[in-house]
Amino acid sequence: MLKLPNIHWRKSIFFRLVITYLLVNIPIVMLGLYLYYWSYNNARNDISSATRTQLTYYLKDLNREVEWIEMQQYDLLKDNKIVKLAVTWELMNSVERRENLNYVLHKISIMKNSSKYIQDVKVHIPSNSKTLSINDSISDLDYDEYDALKISVNINQQRISCMNEELNLVAFKYGGGSKRDPLYIVQIELNKNYIKDTLQQLNFYSDSKSVLYFETLELAISSNQDFQSVIERYLDKNLENKATMTLIKLEDDNYHIDQVYSKELDTSIMTFLSEKTLRKPLNFFSKWVWLFVLSSILAIVIVYYTTYKIIHRPLIQLVRGFESMGAGKLNSLIEHDKKDEFGYLYTRYNQMLKKLNNLIDADYKQKMMMQKSELKQLQSQINPHFLYNSFFILNSLAKVGDVERIEQFTVMLGEYFRFITRDKEDFVLLSEEVKHSRIYADIQELRFSRRIRVKFDELPKEMERIKVPRLIIQPIIENAYEHGLEKKSEMGLLHVTFKTLNQAISIIIEDNSETLNNGQLKELQFRLKNVGEANEMTGMMNIHRRLQLIFGDRSGLYLERSELKGLKVTIYIELSP
Repeated sequence: MLKLPNIHWRKSIFFRLVITYLLVNIPIVMLGLYLYYWSYNNARNDISSATRTQLTYYLKDLNREVEWIEMQQYDLLKDNKIVKLAVTWELMNSVERRENLNYVLHKISIMKNSSKYIQDVKVHIPSNSKTLSINDSISDLDYDEYDALKISVNINQQRISCMNEELNLVAFKYGGGSKRDPLYIVQIELNKNYIKDTLQQLNFYSDSKSVLYFETLELAISSNQDFQSVIERYLDKNLENKATMTLIKLEDDNYHIDQVYSKELDTSIMTFLSEKTLRKPLNFFSKWVWLFVLSSILAIVIVYYTTYKIIHRPLIQLVRGFESMGAGKLNSLIEHDKKDEFGYLYTRYNQMLKKLNNLIDADYKQKMMMQKSELKQLQSQINPHFLYNSFFILNSLAKVGDVERIEQFTVMLGEYFRFITRDKEDFVLLSEEVKHSRIYADIQELRFSRRIRVKFDELPKEMERIKVPRLIIQPIIENAYEHGLEKKSEMGLLHVTFKTLNQAISIIIEDNSETLNNGQLKELQFRLKNVGEANEMTGMMNIHRRLQLIFGDRSGLYLERSELKGLKVTIYIELSP
């Protein structure tokens, strides 16, 4: 055990807490947990085993019933009377037609009565546009339903198909060796209500629910319609899970789920049983449970009081001291007379506050003053080269007598110098910073109108009111002209775009100067990463350093090769949430 200065080991918080927990909690917790989980696991496993056995029998019985229906369907599919109705309808007289139709209706009626799983039997004959069914007798063929039936079977490629949320066994009869269009279709609609009734019989408990889920069809049939939302949530989470037993929380209740899968039907059957019901066999141990609860409460009270007195109250005092320090109150010393670990922490905390005050005075304030001085220096810089060129443009416009462009140019020049020489505000709206940069670009465009084209994308509305330091875009544009675009004889391009990210924004300035080689690019990238160690503080380095000081280390400038084959500068700013 770590021994701190002036603290006896018997007075340490660690020693007292360990003895308290060992003497009070461990015997009670071990006894209670053993009894509880032993009883619960036995009850759960017994119920789960019996349930899965019953579910397996249910699926086997359902599969046998479906096979029986399919045999009758196959027999009906091969019936010569139906073949005659489909092939020789036009050659029959009315008496023959009636006899054959009655024969088919009688046969499908017998088929329907042979199984409670059959809701209806339909024979769709497109050659005479007739549908024969038990429920509707003889009716005109619904071609939309007929086509949908063919599509549903072709898509699912399963024994059981689904159309309009109804389960069907569908078989086609082809003639003449052609499988393009069937002579007729035999459709057996399964009785969903009867299936629900059989599922209800699987529920041994009043609050248990049974579900039959057809995997490929993504169709679930439940014994309780009100339980449908819980079933859908379970299927969304466990669609690929074929586990025989699952415990999952759905709609603020824990459910024990037993599941059995039938490969022949591609169908799963599952039962949902509330965990509360599973715990009912534990009623026999109610006295033990109450004893466990009362003992646990007593243990919690003892541990809480001990923890509060020994740890919580002193810790809160230390936390409040750190909160005051975080709020800027660096004179909030902690008065104490403790001789344990917290006394040691309080003493070190007070010493830390005093040292922190000294460090702020000696380093932090000095650093911030230096950065502010660098900012003022950058803001006060006026490029003489830019100023000479501006006078040259004015002189050229005056010679040709272009008064309108002289007026336009002088207004832009006035706005430009007004923005860079004002000292009252260190931060401006991003819309103002972009406007200033546009003015600078417009002035340069007058000078290089035939050789350099400037493209500014529209500033998104949500970015207009963001506060940024002054002069973070225009110096980068100026750098692009000075070191790249001025040297191009034609087809120069400067492109400025804006992007909003998650709690961040990006301003991208790129050109097609092609004057920057890979070695120079890597050197610039290295200097940005080590800007604190650079001897020369250029405009670009100053911008990068200011952004990091204001918005955090992840903000700043990022340099890379532009898709235009020039330099791409990304101004990345992370915003506070």
